[in-house]
Amino acid sequence: MAKLGIIGAGSWGTALAVVLEKNGHDVVIWSAIETEIQMLQEHHEHKEKLPGIQLADNIRYTVQLQEAVVGMDALVLAVPSMYTRQTAGRMAQYVSDGQLIVSVAKGIEEDTLMTLSQIIKQEIPQSVPAVLCGPSHAEEVGRGMPSALVAGAKRRDTAERVQHYFMNEAFRVYTSPDVLGMEIGASLKNVIALAAGMADGLGYGDNTKAALITRGINEIGRLGLAMGAKYETLSGLTGIGDLIVTCASMHSRNRRAGILMGKGYSMQQAMDEVKMVVEGVYSAKAAMGLAQKYGVDLPIIGQVNAALFENKPVKDAVYELMTRDKKVEHDELAWEE
Repeated sequence: MAKLGIIGAGSWGTALAVVLEKNGHDVVIWSAIETEIQMLQEHHEHKEKLPGIQLADNIRYTVQLQEAVVGMDALVLAVPSMYTRQTAGRMAQYVSDGQLIVSVAKGIEEDTLMTLSQIIKQEIPQSVPAVLCGPSHAEEVGRGMPSALVAGAKRRDTAERVQHYFMNEAFRVYTSPDVLGMEIGASLKNVIALAAGMADGLGYGDNTKAALITRGINEIGRLGLAMGAKYETLSGLTGIGDLIVTCASMHSRNRRAGILMGKGYSMQQAMDEVKMVVEGVYSAKAAMGLAQKYGVDLPIIGQVNAALFENKPVKDAVYELMTRDKKVEHDELAWEE
């Protein structure tokens, strides 16, 4: 049995607490929001973000960050991506040398273009960062529906340790050394999911969504490869797998926000209606910063940015994508002479 601290009591952190407790670990959940902790202590259920999923009586809850960090075998950092740096900075004084921190949020910091594991290492240099991601909605994981994810770390033994903590008969975990590829795929798929939702909101069909998913992974892949990620990662669970589930499911807050924008809502109105953090909005600008830095063309992500931040009508964005200059699908393929 390991002692594990979950930093962040949102839907994903709560669902992972269910998995870890089921695996026999001693789990404590931290939140900065006192009313959230009170709700969990009283009801053993996150009634707002994960209703209907009961948490075991032996899971503990705290608003004291030190209590969730000191003496833990590993920490699961599950706050939304825009709060990663702030939270890691607060944690740093309590983290011991070599303490494992598993990042489970998805995002890229807009100002620095850093991934979340890079932020963790910068803010807590004495820590050992790892990541866990893949096609997994909290609502399904919390109910024990079969899911498959990937644990990523620079060292094999670190990834295997994360795999050991989380894996069970309903939560299969693979390992990978390509942390960068995992984080790029996990972050940018949220931007493509916004586009897929916008198409749904406009009333378009399966043809449109298939095109967005396929060309979306092409954009993610081109940027990822330019940054040093591996093709195998981007074509795997944390690339195409995560993209499919996020574009297709109503559990996806990014898709839901996109649907509302396709129906005419502004970005802020859509985010207010979803009532949860829409990670793709925060990763969209960062994606364009990376595209500029690495000289990669991202037409879909560019149009999503225009709809989000320039008030461009979604229908106009689709029209511009459809009427771009003629292209071959894959530049690498050779024609017969």
